[in-house]
Amino acid sequence: MNPSFGNRRRFLGVTAAAGVGSWLTPLLFGDDSPAERSGRPRVTTPRATSGDTASEPNWDERLTITVGQKEGDLIGSSHKVLQAAVDYVARLGGGTVKVLPGTYSLRGSVHLRSGVRLIGSGDETILTKPASVSTKLALDSDWYDQEITLVYAKGFEVGDSVALTTKNPHNGGTEVLKRTLVARSGNRFKLDRALRQNFWTTGDPTCATLFPLVTSEETENLVIEQLAFDGNGKNNENFNGNYGGCIFLQDVSNVLIRKVTARNYNGDGISWQICHDVTVEDCHSHDHAGLGLHPGSGSQRPVMRRNKLERCQIGLFFCWGVKFGLAEENTILDIKGQGISIGHRDTDNLVRKNLVRNSGQTGILFRPERGASFCGHRNVIEQNIVENSGPADGVAIDVQGGTEQVTLRQNEIKESRDPAQRIGIRLGKETKEITLINNSFAGLMKDVAQV
Repeated sequence: MNPSFGNRRRFLGVTAAAGVGSWLTPLLFGDDSPAERSGRPRVTTPRATSGDTASEPNWDERLTITVGQKEGDLIGSSHKVLQAAVDYVARLGGGTVKVLPGTYSLRGSVHLRSGVRLIGSGDETILTKPASVSTKLALDSDWYDQEITLVYAKGFEVGDSVALTTKNPHNGGTEVLKRTLVARSGNRFKLDRALRQNFWTTGDPTCATLFPLVTSEETENLVIEQLAFDGNGKNNENFNGNYGGCIFLQDVSNVLIRKVTARNYNGDGISWQICHDVTVEDCHSHDHAGLGLHPGSGSQRPVMRRNKLERCQIGLFFCWGVKFGLAEENTILDIKGQGISIGHRDTDNLVRKNLVRNSGQTGILFRPERGASFCGHRNVIEQNIVENSGPADGVAIDVQGGTEQVTLRQNEIKESRDPAQRIGIRLGKETKEITLINNSFAGLMKDVAQV
């Protein structure tokens, strides 16, 4: 059973405001809720009781394990020592792994467990990875197998995290699996888990040392802060942001990512898929081949505030079905494509007070999708500055497809370049109920265009 650190809403509200030494507070572990409507008294003096995760005392001290290269409870510079620290505190109900200054070169992902806080020493604590290696599979492996045979095994070691890719023999689609090499005999490696997909040589299967630096799946109550992640992108193959990034989370809830630098990943910077109540604040995500921030499919209530996103393919990408989110006071600069992209059933989000400057294609894009029922409805875009968007015929805010019930309010849209053919706000012919209120425009050929 995963330990729970109290009510999830209290967890986010408290950790978002807490300092390094005060992340565990009475609100996090105590019950401050009012008396129930039934009249039942609330808990005022909680005790640690077996199996009770709803009402936990606020302990003055909880477990902290330090990891360093020359001093600390655990000594080392690999993913193995970091994982050992995470697993130790998780086994004892959660706590903090404090990573001391230094550069830690990882051959595998660090997998966070529920109730663990991973904290570094700011930009002095760097997690990175060596150059990736890749090879084809030499023999067929069926979906129930737990081993693979490589054509060339040079550069692969027991303990490595790897990405396995193949073409599905039945529908031609691409299959990607993440596994760990746990044993070997020559070019033959055992995996930590069975394949659960057919990796036949007819599908041109490959194995590569690609992985997220820090990851977690099916956990809750995580904190990642004051760390620098360097993906060594120039020496690594591209890894799809639906599977990797400097930080990648899958099916996780109640997460705080704060004061993190994520850079140079040949893929996404920070990506989370089907994760709820994720807060990313005061982070710097830059120079990625993919997305700066990727609130992924099905993620509910993400909060992204005061982040700086630079020189990525897309700055902030709302994936499929991202709802009830807040993107606030982010600075998004020099993005190759769209500064902010909203689309497939991304509804009821608030995007406000962001600076989006020098986007290569569009400042803010509402994607056309496959029809009105798939579009991003009921979003509010307000008090943003959108400056110098796209090429000579660029658009600052482009609302495409059958997007409905979107409010664009008090945005400042401007161009300091030649007006050329540039448009401030463009509304597609199938859009409906798009409300424009008190937006200001400067330096454009046309302020508002209806296609």
